[in-house]
Amino acid sequence: MTGYLMQSNHLQLAGDSNVVLNYKRDPHNYITQLFGEQLPAIRTGFFNVHLTQGVMVNPHWHTNANEMVFVIHGEVITSVFNPFQQRLMTYCLKPGQVALLPKGWFHWIITQSEQAHILTIFDEPTPDIVYASDFLRCTPKEVFKQAYCINEEEYERAVAPLKQSVILGPPLDCFPANTHPASFNQQHMANQPHTANSMYFAR
Repeated sequence: MTGYLMQSNHLQLAGDSNVVLNYKRDPHNYITQLFGEQLPAIRTGFFNVHLTQGVMVNPHWHTNANEMVFVIHGEVITSVFNPFQQRLMTYCLKPGQVALLPKGWFHWIITQSEQAHILTIFDEPTPDIVYASDFLRCTPKEVFKQAYCINEEEYERAVAPLKQSVILGPPLDCFPANTHPASFNQQHMANQPHTANSMYFAR
């Protein structure tokens, strides 16, 4: 925080994270925010996230900020890909517990409980976000074929529903056939070691 800002007649040291809507999937799954744009004096910032069971904060990464997930209510799973050890690190979090998501590391958050309320707190007043949905829909099918020997037509069909950024998923009109929204969560956590503080982790 600069001295100029501290001495300003317009200095504001309080804000309301419920005011600015960042994204709304439906009335029960939405994100509000408090960042530098809303409160110039803030040197951090956060998303105020409300979720229901089976809904997730879709895969993404941040180019300029570390993130801490803090659970206020409910239970969520966070997964983050460790690029140095080439492994997925997965944690099941309950109220009062946190997980750290380092800058540049690919991650997502899945709701386990009927409802969940979390804060995702950043060490920058405004985080950059790269959504996997944009990465997938904007990469030419020919690139994936050449890079990974993926069938072009199959890939094109697979990503066709991704017309824009998908922030909270799955989309309202798309649940996998014969799949309850919570079933992936249960499969995702299967055979994960359990620790005394109710956190799960992948080795």
